[in-house]
Amino acid sequence: TERDATSWSKRKLKEVLEGLVVEGEAGRCEIGDLKHVEGEASCNSRKGKLIFFYEWNLRLSWKGTVKESGEKHKGSVEIPNLSEENEVDDTEINVSKKKGEGDVLKDLMRTEGTTKVREALRDYLKALKTEFTLGMILPTKAPVGQELAMERKPSGSTVQDSVTPQSLDMVGVKIPTVRIHMKEVFNSPADELYSIFTKKELVQKFSKCPAVIEAEKGGKLQMFEGCVSGEYTELVPSQRIVLKWRCRSWPDEHYATVALNFQDLAAQSELELECKGVPVSHEESTRQCWKKQYFEEIHILLQQSKDNME
Repeated sequence: TERDATSWSKRKLKEVLEGLVVEGEAGRCEIGDLKHVEGEASCNSRKGKLIFFYEWNLRLSWKGTVKESGEKHKGSVEIPNLSEENEVDDTEINVSKKKGEGDVLKDLMRTEGTTKVREALRDYLKALKTEFTLGMILPTKAPVGQELAMERKPSGSTVQDSVTPQSLDMVGVKIPTVRIHMKEVFNSPADELYSIFTKKELVQKFSKCPAVIEAEKGGKLQMFEGCVSGEYTELVPSQRIVLKWRCRSWPDEHYATVALNFQDLAAQSELELECKGVPVSHEESTRQCWKKQYFEEIHILLQQSKDNME
């Protein structure tokens, strides 16, 4: 199997590079936007081994302040060829600065800055080889005895907490799965929080990507450039949303059941998430998806709207 990692890589490169801070005796610099990102990445699974291909041409902006004079300067960092043919330590990194004084900052970026950029590139490659590839080498089918021991609870069961986060359950495709349970408190009433999950313009604001949001029973859901997709199966305004939900990296046609319960707490609200049927090998990446890409971004969106109102 081959999986295209280009879109995922562009997001990950922005995540690891943008906002890097470089400090030294000369002053302080910060890497800004990833101005130019050209290239591609993919991963192949052949005979149980993963083979990676990536080739990137990157250009970043940076700005800094000289410690003694307080002068501000700008420049760019170019990485003309990040590829599997070269080790990160051997990858060319060019630092330039706009005309004028401030060469002390350019020197700082060439030394400390280059070191930080290399660390970030290593983080990207580590994530490409772990986070992105989860599920590409599928687990072998469970033995018959184990399969019987993992039978699902009867549908409609109301027994709570009978399945612990680590317990195994067989859902859809015959693979071991787990249940994820998370709680988060947000500074907004429940009806507003409910809207953030059901209104297309709000979903696109916190996810920073175009989305398909058909918030009705049987309606489609697609987010994060297709990395997450699913279907709404139950909606109780301001109280509860149930979804068929999956990550693109999961085995084909395998869905988890996600229940989102909203509870008002004076000026705040508590969101309780229960995600049943997550492939065992994707437990941590799914937790991080909800924590980083949903919860943390929603907190930022709520704070921004509060600041705008003030």
